[in-house]
Amino acid sequence: GVLVVALDIAKGFLAVRLAQSWGGSPWAPVLAAGLVVVGHCWPLFAGFRGGMGMASGAGALLAQWPLGFVLALGLAAASQLTIRHSARGNLATGLLVGPLWWLFGAAPLLVAGATAAGVVVGLRALSDWKRVYRELWLDRER
Repeated sequence: GVLVVALDIAKGFLAVRLAQSWGGSPWAPVLAAGLVVVGHCWPLFAGFRGGMGMASGAGALLAQWPLGFVLALGLAAASQLTIRHSARGNLATGLLVGPLWWLFGAAPLLVAGATAAGVVVGLRALSDWKRVYRELWLDRER
């Protein structure tokens, strides 16, 4: 599982880094941040059935602003621990990461990139809104 998360983070990171290097427009990384999460959540070659987008979105955020990545990680942890429902926690994280970056003084294009990735993660989380979990990862017996 750790390898899969690392590869998903690397995928998001690489997509945004390539857009920063070769995109030719200051908006290319913003577009890459949103589209790498779209590609992860609804992959063409897997019948549009993919993951939740959190790890690839995290990689995109890391490539844009490392401090913002740490802030988003804290927000995600707080959302999961407070809401105690992974899809709803993901939705909250996705919708709040852009405003969080803005509050911490990120440049407008960085806020746009975080918002793009976050909105896609939030939209993907809506499909699991009513899912009833037997247990959350944080409720498991040790």
